[in-house]
Amino acid sequence: MFDGREPIYIQIADQIRGDILAGHLAEGEQVMSTTQYATTFRINPATAAKAFAQLVDEGVLYKQRGVGMFVAEGAPDRLRAGRRETFLEDLLEPVLAEARVLGISTSELIRWIERSGAASELTTTTNSTEGEQR
Repeated sequence: MFDGREPIYIQIADQIRGDILAGHLAEGEQVMSTTQYATTFRINPATAAKAFAQLVDEGVLYKQRGVGMFVAEGAPDRLRAGRRETFLEDLLEPVLAEARVLGISTSELIRWIERSGAASELTTTTNSTEGEQR
């Protein structure tokens, strides 16, 4: 399962972030303990603990002493906001720069997005997200 180039604790933290964004883990829901992670994935408990500590520091998880770790209130919105910024800076900006170099106009890009069907999906996702934030 953990076969990426990043350290395992980062992969664990990314997996939990992804589960929260996908709605598999809801606000207030308990997450697997470090011991459960270590046993399930056959890793060192300290590795799992490091991932959880990182998520606690980010405000994604909180610890309830003697009970376990839980998804923090507002965690999905915080994660989504961070990912949006990363998406725009790291992915979209280079695409737009390349489009400029290739002489692709804004209207061509918009037509391509609309033709691909991505525009309707983006509109649906954006509208449902905005409704949740109100």
